[in-house]
Amino acid sequence: MSKKILICDDSGIARKQLARVLPSEWDAEVEFATNGQEALSHIQSKAVDILFLDLNMPVMDGYQTLEALKDIANAPQVIVVSGDVQARAVERVKALGALDFLKKPVDKSVLQSIIQSFGLLSSGSNAGLVVQGNAADDFGLSQCLQEVSNVAMGRAASVLADMLNVFIKLPVPKVNILEVSELQMALSYGAMNSGRCSAVTQGFVGAGIAMEALLIFSDSSFPDMAKLLNVTEEIDNNLAIELQMDISSVLIGPFIKALGDQLNIDFSHSHPVVLGQHMKVADLINVKRAQWKRTLAVEIVYEVDNYQISCDLMLLFTEDSLPVLENLLSYLVEDD
Repeated sequence: MSKKILICDDSGIARKQLARVLPSEWDAEVEFATNGQEALSHIQSKAVDILFLDLNMPVMDGYQTLEALKDIANAPQVIVVSGDVQARAVERVKALGALDFLKKPVDKSVLQSIIQSFGLLSSGSNAGLVVQGNAADDFGLSQCLQEVSNVAMGRAASVLADMLNVFIKLPVPKVNILEVSELQMALSYGAMNSGRCSAVTQGFVGAGIAMEALLIFSDSSFPDMAKLLNVTEEIDNNLAIELQMDISSVLIGPFIKALGDQLNIDFSHSHPVVLGQHMKVADLINVKRAQWKRTLAVEIVYEVDNYQISCDLMLLFTEDSLPVLENLLSYLVEDD
């Protein structure tokens, strides 16, 4: 009997990537949803055997969707597909009833092994795999960069989570082309919209791409950062800088490594530098206003569950990098 499959992910790139690595001989029909709420509506109106579910989505995320499925009769079997590879994320989704967990980008052989192990792979239809509708209508630089940033974000969070034995709450990355004044506004309305902040900056170059990583910490984060790192001394400026450098090395380094792996680039980097301490966001931006003009910005807000720790990671690409990035990311939307 033909399987009814639903792929739920807010990223059109991710939906397309997953659809094209499903076994072509699978006797199955594939449809799509863009968030958990849409997936639940679909499941309540149509039979669905298997749900491939992302975790980090707007409207209703994967965790909320798994909780809601408990109250639905004949709910589908769920395989989570996510860039959030924290050990606690994997444990949490399995505790909520997911069969298994696949990390993005999905490896075709790993996927096939999992669906075979659970007895989900059926064949026999002359048509094989049938994909209903489109995974997405169009793809641009922003959508592609958002998806690779989502994967890189998850890898970086996993390193920090393992180091501190915590769970990192992850957002959907934001990608926009901004003027410097708009960059200030974006940060001002983000996680750093009140109080004072401190920041570390580091430059990266490779294969015609130049970018700056800017990691901004809310000053209110420092007491809990010290607690997690088992630091008991009074937090003065020197200790605050040490804490910033420790956290930034874990968040920035693995993020850039994961980004480079997906683009097949080994980025060279400058030494990290403290951009400013205990300043308002506007004053931090003014420090480098002359260098930052029009930029492609990726913004990720990391928060540590049950702690008052929040930091805003901004990747600021030079305008000259855009054509190179677009070319390198085109593999995400190429048809096999």
